Amino acid sequence: MNDKLSILLVEDNVLNQRIVTFSLKKYNHQVTIANNGMEAFEAFKTSKFDVILMDIMMPVMDGLEATVKIREHEIENNITDQTPIIAITANTMDNDRDKCISYGMNEFMAKPFDIEKLNRIFQDLCIY
Repeated sequence: MNDKLSILLVEDNVLNQRIVTFSLKKYNHQVTIANNGMEAFEAFKTSKFDVILMDIMMPVMDGLEATVKIREHEIENNITDQTPIIAITANTMDNDRDKCISYGMNEFMAKPFDIEKLNRIFQDLCIY
């Protein structure tokens, strides 16, 4: 894959931030880190990202609430080309995926982080 993506990684765990960033940079992707949903929303309003990787359980604002705010912002500002949001979470019950999708996320990936699976999701969502 030759396409360099601008990725917003929303993750409160520093170790997870390092693992995911290291994996993504192997593909020459540009990674911006937000430590919680509020930081993610603020970053989204001021920068353009090809995709958002969103943890669900975080302090200040969780990933579900951040996704709702991002989708509302897109609607309010007539942004017709939604930024894909992929949940990356340790919550892997059957209804967790459905819940993430119902909040406006495009896809769901269980932790631990798997770069090959993420690349397949990127392809499925036509991000590449």
